Amino acid sequence: MPAASARKLGTWKLAYADFLTALCAFFLIMWIIHGVSNDERQTLAQQFGAQTVIAENKSTPALSIAQTLRQNPDLASFGASVRINEEPNFVRIELTDMAERPLFETGDGRLNETGQQLTQIVGQTIAALPLAITIEGHTDSHPSRTIGYSNWELSSDRANSARRLLISAGVSESRIQGVMGLAHTRPLLQNAPEDAANRRISIVLVIPPKSA
Repeated sequence: MPAASARKLGTWKLAYADFLTALCAFFLIMWIIHGVSNDERQTLAQQFGAQTVIAENKSTPALSIAQTLRQNPDLASFGASVRINEEPNFVRIELTDMAERPLFETGDGRLNETGQQLTQIVGQTIAALPLAITIEGHTDSHPSRTIGYSNWELSSDRANSARRLLISAGVSESRIQGVMGLAHTRPLLQNAPEDAANRRISIVLVIPPKSA
């Protein structure tokens, strides 16, 4: 039988060397990935032609609730009169008094027909959510024209008007943990405290700490 050629006898050594090289490269890449941020991983993946994007699940209860509210067509129909913001511990629904679509009569503690309709829609939307609620009333920086009736009384009356409407729309009274009139102390538009948008009702849904 003829002897095997030296080339064939050394083939396994070349394959083994390739394997070790690939293994070292794999561990090197894993070490690099372990020490970089998520954004840096995405950059590395794109550089190597990867088609998938590495992303972390950033969904939270507050974000899920806020997104659901934003997708509500009845609320969306009010346009800029509704602003929804989320933080880890709460979701804030701002019902703002736009100049072209006012929610209040000037100097009046009650919501007008548009304001009542919007507040009731919010109440119907959040009635089934098992979350505590606080309600804030806000005014613009213009002083009240009624003697003995300041922006503090005005904002408090508007907050209580919203409270009654939420309850009539199906929100359990036991969920309401606070009703506050904040006058003009927390303008929505910091650089324009006199703007109509600062006249608003804030309905705050409180996220329990264990869910946040």
